[in-house]
Amino acid sequence: MTEPTLILREFAIYKGWLGPQMQADLVADLRDLVAQAPLFAPVTGSGKEMSVRMTSAGRYGWVSDRRGYRYERHHPKGMAWPPIPAPVLAIWQRLVSAERLPDCCLINFYSPDARMGMHQDRDEADFDWPVLSISLGDDALFRIGNLTRGGKTESLWLNSGDVVVMGGAARLAYHGVDRIRAGSSSLLREGGRINLTCRVVE
Repeated sequence: MTEPTLILREFAIYKGWLGPQMQADLVADLRDLVAQAPLFAPVTGSGKEMSVRMTSAGRYGWVSDRRGYRYERHHPKGMAWPPIPAPVLAIWQRLVSAERLPDCCLINFYSPDARMGMHQDRDEADFDWPVLSISLGDDALFRIGNLTRGGKTESLWLNSGDVVVMGGAARLAYHGVDRIRAGSSSLLREGGRINLTCRVVE
């Protein structure tokens, strides 16, 4: 197993795991994917629109609306989710498992003013499988909390090409994105950040 660059509160962080060409190739794959399953604006159960836009790939996609947070087999517009891009699966196989592939790759797009509040990833059936996160584009200030809300937190900047694996004690830790450093990357033509999170759903 490849050793992470650093471990922060059991979050395994692989700095610069994807080189520039790998990042560019993956963005091209994602543009094709979004053409098949367009980004949409999720809302919370109370009806508040989130600042990120999202779509998914794989057998399941993660959605959020007034009915709550959950996985669905189809995009809100009715089409099946596209397959997870092969380069993403290759990263999962290298850092998580060569036998069990993820069921879902959630794709979040952050504009410069987007945020993600502190939350847990707990809509999956089996928390023994890690969550894998890939950062592309502008830097994001990533904050790591505890297994319960509140308490001391720690933050670090995630850069384009960084990969994070949240497993073991980190699997249910609260985490979020406090801000985006606009213009810190030239990877995306119009700026912003893409975050991919791969999960085993069932």
